Amino acid sequence: MKKPFLTLAQAQEIKKTYPTPFHIYDEKGIRATARALNAAFAWNKGFKEYFAVKATPNPAILKILREEGCGVDCSSLTELMMSDRCGFSGHEIMFSSNETPAEEFLLADRLGAIINLDDLTHVDFLYDTLGHVPETVCCRFNPGGTFTLGESKEGFQVMDNPGQAKYGMTPDQLLEAFKRLKALGAKWFGIHAFLASNTISNDYYPALARILFQLAADVSAKTGCDIAFINLSGGVGIPYRPDQPENDIAVIGEGVRRAFEEIMVPAGLGEAAIFTELGRFMLAPNGHLVTTAVHEKHIWKEYIGVDACAANLMRPAIYGAYHHITVLGKENEPCDHVYDVVGSLCENSDKFAVDRPLPRIDMGDILVIHDAGAHGFSMGYNYNGKLRSAELLLKEEGSVELIRRAETPDDYFATLVW
Repeated sequence: MKKPFLTLAQAQEIKKTYPTPFHIYDEKGIRATARALNAAFAWNKGFKEYFAVKATPNPAILKILREEGCGVDCSSLTELMMSDRCGFSGHEIMFSSNETPAEEFLLADRLGAIINLDDLTHVDFLYDTLGHVPETVCCRFNPGGTFTLGESKEGFQVMDNPGQAKYGMTPDQLLEAFKRLKALGAKWFGIHAFLASNTISNDYYPALARILFQLAADVSAKTGCDIAFINLSGGVGIPYRPDQPENDIAVIGEGVRRAFEEIMVPAGLGEAAIFTELGRFMLAPNGHLVTTAVHEKHIWKEYIGVDACAANLMRPAIYGAYHHITVLGKENEPCDHVYDVVGSLCENSDKFAVDRPLPRIDMGDILVIHDAGAHGFSMGYNYNGKLRSAELLLKEEGSVELIRRAETPDDYFATLVW
């Protein structure tokens, strides 16, 4: 059973100032997650987590993570600008983008960010844009085919299809990119890859690491390039469903360490740093979407209408993604009612839950939608003229801070030309 980090009494008090719906993040949980990750990879002296800004682009969150030693992974001009304003600079920033406009490469270079190139053609585009290539540069790898881990010890299969992904270079292209970048003046190189999403397996990162470590050894031997770091990117998942096991980041870190000792050290690459890029793992469990039941409907099915909608959290609508729901104050009551929990968009996909067993929901009940701390608010939109909600931070000492105000109609109309 998933337990919210927010109580009914806290939610009722917050609503007096900030009406639902709102996103709220748990500072204590964020810091604990960052510290566990850093401890798991402490064996690698250059280790750094580059938090994926796209997951939760809020300055308050980024500043907490910076205090915990994290960097940022940016994928756009505005994410670079936000990171700069939050105090990140130089190699605290990784810039991983694709189909990149020239102005974004220019800003990344001005900030001293590590640029992660997505394609072989981007080498010349980068040089033509900047007039040089940075001394430290990274290339993204795509092995093609299907990545299958099989049944993990936890009983879950990991499978994805990198051959259908638009990201990264083939092995031959990556080799050519390194040669070209070295000839243009690059001195230190990194390799980055993402093979599977939201894996519930302690074996995924070690398996990915072995692929990238062997690639690094081969590329280093063939080109003489100095491999400074391996970026394992994201993919370490969370248990959205209460019956799924949690990943053990300490076990994952140890698995990567063993692969490092077996492959990188004998290849003379034992000084290489390990980077990660964990948006979902870092933030998703540490964020809730809080909403109030405002309508009920009894037709062919039982519906509970809430004041949030897919504009606040679109993952269920576009992916059919499961997000657990807790009715605050009724945590110990039997789940003897079956509801579709829906929002107010003029789209039938605007459903947070379908045929979900829940306690009896009365109008005015406050619902917590779990695991909304990453790719929740950030994927919001304004369809039907819906306004994006506030973001709040539950501080370690228990107070609540507004970290993004709710949108107003004036915001929605601000860019229109009447």
